[in-house]
Amino acid sequence: MQNQCAGLEEAFESLGFLSIFFDISCGFVILFNDPFAIMFVVLAAFVGIVFGALPGLTAAAAIAMMLPILIAYNDEIGGLAGLAFLYVIGKSGRYGGSIAAILFNTPGTAASAATMQDGYPMTQSGKAGKALKTATVASVYGDYFGEIVLIFGAVWIAAFTRQFGPPENFAIYLMAFVVIGSVVSDSIIKGIISTLFGAVIGLIGEDIITGQFKMTMGIDELESGMALVPLLIGVFVISEVIIQAEKAAKVKMTEMARDKMDDPTAHYFTWGEFKRCIPLMFRSSIYGSLIGMMPGLGSSVACFVAYGEEKRKSKKKDEWGTGIVEGIAAPESANNAVSGPSMIPLLTLGIPGSTIAAVLIGMFLVNGLQPGPTIFASEPPLFMGGQLISPREFIFGIFAAGLIGIACYALIGYFAAPFIGRAIALLPTQYLYPFIFMTALAASYSSRASIWDVGFALLFGVIGYAMRRTNFSAAAFIIAFVLTSSMEEAFRQSMIISDKGFLVFTSFEYQGKFSYAPIFLMIGAAVVLFRAWTSYRARKTDAT
Repeated sequence: MQNQCAGLEEAFESLGFLSIFFDISCGFVILFNDPFAIMFVVLAAFVGIVFGALPGLTAAAAIAMMLPILIAYNDEIGGLAGLAFLYVIGKSGRYGGSIAAILFNTPGTAASAATMQDGYPMTQSGKAGKALKTATVASVYGDYFGEIVLIFGAVWIAAFTRQFGPPENFAIYLMAFVVIGSVVSDSIIKGIISTLFGAVIGLIGEDIITGQFKMTMGIDELESGMALVPLLIGVFVISEVIIQAEKAAKVKMTEMARDKMDDPTAHYFTWGEFKRCIPLMFRSSIYGSLIGMMPGLGSSVACFVAYGEEKRKSKKKDEWGTGIVEGIAAPESANNAVSGPSMIPLLTLGIPGSTIAAVLIGMFLVNGLQPGPTIFASEPPLFMGGQLISPREFIFGIFAAGLIGIACYALIGYFAAPFIGRAIALLPTQYLYPFIFMTALAASYSSRASIWDVGFALLFGVIGYAMRRTNFSAAAFIIAFVLTSSMEEAFRQSMIISDKGFLVFTSFEYQGKFSYAPIFLMIGAAVVLFRAWTSYRARKTDAT
């Protein structure tokens, strides 16, 4: 593969371009030299839209179900194709949620909840085509904006974080735990409890120093730790099936305004409307990108922040919520702009910024890649998909897949979203969710060919259902579970290299160099205090 990019490198050096342009060009070369990867990117664009448009199911659920299959066939299809498939599902799934929000007044994903406020009124007034096209254009705008932030930001931040040692890494993990626990839930206490629960489950398995087994309760299958796949399927898929079964009679996917939607004059997102929305989409994309870079916050927060801010700035506040294109463009550009930047904490610090990023860690590890600051460094190349690829080239191949995937879901969404919506409306839910349930059990078993994993998936399905019903955060639980082993390793390493004990985390110096660890701990504490203060003010305002 180095030979394939060698000519490009000479051309970029002679032109004096930034190396980042060479990297992304090389990523496209790698992607287009892997037929499986291209095929999977196109397929992922469609699969993500369908899963996102199904009420209740999310991109994270789709990825959780696909992960064991891709891991099982990783050698056959190549690591690039598998990871590109999951990455693009994450993007198109966020967009697909807008179809259900606009046509059924039911958000396919939490990220599309704000889109309902103007999307469904437009459908009721016979402008469903315009609403869907507005959502498509705004989603693509925000997604490309976020992807550019990721491409230019990740390498620069990774170069800075590469100097961090175990004390800084532990402080970052601890900061992430505290920040995620305090911001992902309506209640700080419930968020922190969800995080701690995930950490406890993550501690199950073999001690990394002594080799002894912890909290395995004599179950041999737990000696290597709780597997990620059955846990994900339980929390995201089986819990959703239980919820859908519970409210089966209330699911009204067939209530589409079909007669009015066939009005040909109301199907277009005009050039004048697009120009009017450009400044709004630009600002909303900035909101989404900034929120995406913060671990724990996600598209559902970004869409409401953008909707609220743009409504506040609008000169026609009274029209918001009645069915205007601005009310769709703002949340859709914001929630899709989260996608790229949410990968920055994962690629630069090894901390997943979202549940989707947490799931992707499994696919990185299967291919011998450890997410973190060294992932962009020069390391021995890996053989994937018939190509010899360095980790840096692999990551830029994923970025290229993201850019192609956005174009694919743009085309599918712009021209076929109404048809996909009609098809979903015709699906009998009494057959759909049982099918998903059985598929989820099969996926749980296939990950390690273990009946115990099926039992764990069912157990965590019930736990996930209880968490969602009581407003505990499933996202905080999953992210904490994924991070715990790395956090434990950083803590043990810090204790070994330090003669200060716990003070190594509060000292600005260790082993003769400056330490950023106290700064990260102070940031975590500041976030918790700020969150507690805003919660107190909100309760006080509600009381008055």
